Amino acid sequence: MTTTEQTSADTTAASEPVTASSFDVRLTDTPTSDADREAALVAPKFGTVFSDHMARITWTSVDGWHDRRVEKYGPLQIDPATAVLHYGQEIFEGLKAYRHADGSVWTFRPEANARRFARSARRLALPELPVDDFVASVEAVVRTDAAWVPAGEETSLYLRPFMYASEAFLGVRPSLEAEYLVIASPVGPYFAGGVKPVSIWVTRDYSRAGAGGTGAAKCGGNYASSLLPQQEAYDKGCEQVCFLDAATGTVLEELGGMNVFVVRADGSVETPELTGSILEGVTRSSILQLLTDRGHEISERRILLAELLDGLADGSVTEVFACGTAAVVTPIGRLAGDAFDVTIGGGQPGAVTTAVRDELTDIQYGRADDRHGWMHRLV
Repeated sequence: MTTTEQTSADTTAASEPVTASSFDVRLTDTPTSDADREAALVAPKFGTVFSDHMARITWTSVDGWHDRRVEKYGPLQIDPATAVLHYGQEIFEGLKAYRHADGSVWTFRPEANARRFARSARRLALPELPVDDFVASVEAVVRTDAAWVPAGEETSLYLRPFMYASEAFLGVRPSLEAEYLVIASPVGPYFAGGVKPVSIWVTRDYSRAGAGGTGAAKCGGNYASSLLPQQEAYDKGCEQVCFLDAATGTVLEELGGMNVFVVRADGSVETPELTGSILEGVTRSSILQLLTDRGHEISERRILLAELLDGLADGSVTEVFACGTAAVVTPIGRLAGDAFDVTIGGGQPGAVTTAVRDELTDIQYGRADDRHGWMHRLV
């Protein structure tokens, strides 16, 4: 099938506006009991318990996107020759559903996740899911499993949309079939005992991504390649790993799954510029906006590791933090590598880090004015 024919098929399948009601809801025949669900929501751990249902859409090169449904959460049946198992053609996203004080349920900037999902699909030669389909699938599964959205302090329902090449074949070419799903997992606060600074190991032996690679896409291969250096960080007594650029090994890029920010003594804030090898985080862009609103001078640029270390030594750098969907904002209290080991801010969260984290979570949980229109009501 030609690109034109494929586009035509996709357009035909999506000619009618897609909403949550476009999904055929097929309820599970083995629902979790109220008692078991409530027990699971008492102290949920990240990614270990899942709600009763999942949203799903099928794509083929002939029919485009079709068969939108919500169905029972359960194992996937795939052929041993399924393309994703051999060629790694898959992508994913991460966002959360938040229960507000009035009982309503909201999510944060789902359209931004949807657009990034489409960019990731393009890079991995997968079909691009329309934004409306992405948002509607999130709405459909959360409305079906609304009882799974916890109401505790900084708890949420973590949503994992993902897509994989589902055609059964052995051959190096884009798959002609794909499956898109959304699963949901109740999660507790990332910092159970309060926000705590983390220690970071800066690796010089491994790179996360290089120019022209998949660094800007949210795909499993990027995370798989980070696991060995992450283990190296654990072995060095650190909790996370920070990657430098692949070309020179001198420029800060990002952590295994989070973007990095540097706060200077004069109140200005810097973050590595998006070069194509760094994931464009939704939390990252939101923090840039909030910091701008607060009057901070913002710079997106190449930040040399040596420059950062010099700034920490002379006091011109006062805070370093990381951000992502799971932890929101994570203060960095220690930066270590083969030739250095530096404590940042006395090992305590800095004022800017704390303020921007509080503001962002207040918006997400409905405790602060959503002046940028970021929140999207689900239930």
